[in-house]
Amino acid sequence: MLFEQIAANKRKTVFIVLGFFIFVMLVGCAIGILVYNNYLNGLIMAAVIGAIYIAIMIFSSSKVVMTMNRAKEVTSKDQEPVLWDTVESMAMVAGIPMPKVYIVEDPSPNAFATGISPEKGAVAVTRGLLNKLERYELEGVIAHEVAHIRNYDIRLSTIAIALVAVVAILSDLAMRMLFWGSITGGNNNRKSNDNNGGGGAQAIIYIVALIFVILAPIIATAIQFALSRNREYLADATAIELTRNPQGLADALRKIGGDTTKMKQPSAASESIYFTTPSKGEKKKKKEKAGMFDSHPPIASRIERLEHM
Repeated sequence: MLFEQIAANKRKTVFIVLGFFIFVMLVGCAIGILVYNNYLNGLIMAAVIGAIYIAIMIFSSSKVVMTMNRAKEVTSKDQEPVLWDTVESMAMVAGIPMPKVYIVEDPSPNAFATGISPEKGAVAVTRGLLNKLERYELEGVIAHEVAHIRNYDIRLSTIAIALVAVVAILSDLAMRMLFWGSITGGNNNRKSNDNNGGGGAQAIIYIVALIFVILAPIIATAIQFALSRNREYLADATAIELTRNPQGLADALRKIGGDTTKMKQPSAASESIYFTTPSKGEKKKKKEKAGMFDSHPPIASRIERLEHM
């Protein structure tokens, strides 16, 4: 069953990348209509920016994500012996190469994994996680992150981060170009076309394109978070397969869920890859069902599933 899920994740990656890339192209078309009065110009711009950004993330995803989250690499066992041993042992049980190890100097307990493949995987934990969890609880969290790597969830999440960032860049660029165009008179071509006939239809197209560009980052984030929620349950189950101890992960979730310390400067773009929501607070902690813009399932729901394993 697990290997079937891994294979499904690989296939899903292809379809999601294609679908998301089409979405990015549609955003480009909308920008072309708004700025150039020609969808093709925007399409070409989106294709170029998207291809460059995705290539950067694929070939240097771990480094990019770690930099975004201000994580520092642990280069030897002597620096963090407990963390190093835990990551090494979980990777050995999972049958994957040992991921690189990183520390985020933040008091909030959390962790995440990244990398485009098990051979290029990396695991990061916050200082708060090391200070607040017992060894068996830490093992559960690390097993969860190693599970993401082994199950190839990480490839999916890395590409999703890249595509969400591309949509945000395009949307922001469009707003800036429209702003400067309105100041410098760069929209004269569209106004001229409106005066030559078909103004009503073009106005409607323009409004629809504008709304689409404004909403694009929200839609892209919602897609990313939906993918993230579905992956968390599988990673929890795989973690139990690795540790043979559901209690460790369940206790870690309880302790982290009860800790209201927020991360100082969480990276919004990579929120979905964390063990629990970095911007957690009292309201999120008490939710029983995940909302459209929740990057993770409710902790109570995850614990309930673990207790029935």
